[in-house]
Amino acid sequence: MSMETWLPLVFTALMALAMLLYVLLDGYDLGVGILVRGQADADQDRMIASIGPFWDANETWLVLGIGLLLVAFPLAHGLILGALYLPVAAMLVGLILRGVAFDFRVKARAEHKQAWNLAFWAGSLLAAFAQGWMLGSYVIGFRDDGIGLAFAALIGLCLCAGYALLGAGWLVLKTEGELRRRALRWAYANLWLTGLGIAAVSVATPWVSPRIFEKWFALPQLLFLLPVPVLTALVFAATEGGIRRLRKGETSRDWIPFAGAVSLFVLAFAGLAYSLFPYLVSDRMTLWQAAAAPESLLIMLVGAAITLPMILAYTVYVYRVFWGRSGGLSYE
Repeated sequence: MSMETWLPLVFTALMALAMLLYVLLDGYDLGVGILVRGQADADQDRMIASIGPFWDANETWLVLGIGLLLVAFPLAHGLILGALYLPVAAMLVGLILRGVAFDFRVKARAEHKQAWNLAFWAGSLLAAFAQGWMLGSYVIGFRDDGIGLAFAALIGLCLCAGYALLGAGWLVLKTEGELRRRALRWAYANLWLTGLGIAAVSVATPWVSPRIFEKWFALPQLLFLLPVPVLTALVFAATEGGIRRLRKGETSRDWIPFAGAVSLFVLAFAGLAYSLFPYLVSDRMTLWQAAAAPESLLIMLVGAAITLPMILAYTVYVYRVFWGRSGGLSYE
């Protein structure tokens, strides 16, 4: 296999890994930010403390994913980010707002603290909704008519619910008492909205592309791919049942909401990746058409081979050090 063939495949896999890890890791801390609205001040402190050691490192995966898109697939980078200029700008505003609010809320005077809490919630919600809008617009081929805008808005809301599900599952693992019980209620409600978003993307993707429809529903592919939707339904049912049992008083399986949410995201991501491959822009630009020169990719692969293990090692180390139930947030 020539370098022109396998190098774009390697960088596509690296970019997909970075984006999946970003969605899972930054997804739960964005979800916690979405859920802080309306909670008591002490509970807001505990919720934000639960993501304190992790949230800024989680965003590293977004930088890596976008960076790989820029340097490895410059043509696709220009097309995708050009079509999504406004939601990308909104996402960056949201991420900046929540980052500033995270630091300032701890040191703010009592009369200003709630304003920073509101900014943290608004930044988290804006970033999550913008990411969902981008996903919806990307899936439907960047349509800017009424149907395209309505679908992008629907996926924006559903991704907010998906992140809230991840955040609630995280809080079940990291908190105790009444806050944990509330997190279980949030997880149950947002599980159904997340399922709606997965179903909407699953229906829309083959609907907008005859090629994708053929990949999923023609024989014999249908028989080989049937386990994906079946497994998704089983994971959804197991997660729903597990959350109901936890709400009735079981405490030995607090991992179920978070693990179920992660599994649903991974399955949905795998299905979407299969649908789109080998296109980076649906039915318009393949990964080989968008790739940089093989010589450039080979040099960048050396850098990726050094950088990616370092980021992975740091991430594992941080989670190992700060694992367990969280306490109060303090910068003292």
